[in-house]
Amino acid sequence: MSQSTDTSDQNDTAVRLPALGCLELREHPHRGRGVFTQQDIKQGTLIHISPVLVFDRNEYSTHGKHTRLDDYTYCWKSGSYALALGLGSMFNHEAFGKQNVGFVRDMDQSLIRYTALRDIFAGEELCICYGPNVWFDVVSQDEITESSGAVDTYQAQTEEEFLSGFDCT
Repeated sequence: MSQSTDTSDQNDTAVRLPALGCLELREHPHRGRGVFTQQDIKQGTLIHISPVLVFDRNEYSTHGKHTRLDDYTYCWKSGSYALALGLGSMFNHEAFGKQNVGFVRDMDQSLIRYTALRDIFAGEELCICYGPNVWFDVVSQDEITESSGAVDTYQAQTEEEFLSGFDCT
């Protein structure tokens, strides 16, 4: 009798991690490393799921905030912080309302899901909004190129709802 090694049906906590084969890391001349697409991506497409490493408030304030990790963490529940693994730490910033990728923190499963907010065209950089307190000079896509042919960004949340997720208290 043969036993199956596939445990996905037996494990309720398993999370499928879809992979879009069209994504690549590339150096942007103004923003540094970023995520780009080689193919068009339709609005609403799940682009990436990043597992996260969660740091409690004490561990983060003692260690994490004094390192480069501080540039790559997300506010998490109960004043903790999370480091997105995979591509989650590689999306560059675009101002609210101009980003083409949105994200939802799934705190119960320690994941962040990234979704296309509008149709994204081949060759475009995929950007999220980091929130109101960026620590660098913002270089907007509007400043880099006059017209990319992109359509207006679709927003599922108001700016107030979105920005409330950046309060780490």
